[in-house]
Amino acid sequence: MSIVTNLKLITTVKSDAVSPVLQRRSKLLAKVQEQLDMCEAKRNQQPYTPKRLKTITNKETGERTTIETIKRVKEWFWITENGKINLAIKYGAKTLPLNKKGANAIEITNGTELIGTLHKLKDAVIAGEFDEAIGEVSDATRKAFKK
Repeated sequence: MSIVTNLKLITTVKSDAVSPVLQRRSKLLAKVQEQLDMCEAKRNQQPYTPKRLKTITNKETGERTTIETIKRVKEWFWITENGKINLAIKYGAKTLPLNKKGANAIEITNGTELIGTLHKLKDAVIAGEFDEAIGEVSDATRKAFKK
């Protein structure tokens, strides 16, 4: 017991609810990481095939089984006619506004800069710089369902 007595012991209760802001932030962070992993795989000329678990039901027997399938990931970036790369940040199916003037994409010159920009975006999400934009898009989506 000498090891335990040297530790700082406290009495606490784990909170059941996570704030909606933190949930949205972690969702966007996971998607930015997914884009980053895809770009890294393309740079290394390897296929990017993330897996997900899918439950299917056999129509004849009614038995449910879980299988591993390849998850479809859409790219947030595209190459323009002038050879630049445009990067739009998505939250669900919606593109996030990047400033008050209505900018919705980032112009990048090459793939290395794209990866660096995704790293910066990851840090910005962690710092909470997109919380307001995520809230606006989330509220608009929620209102669309209440028609």
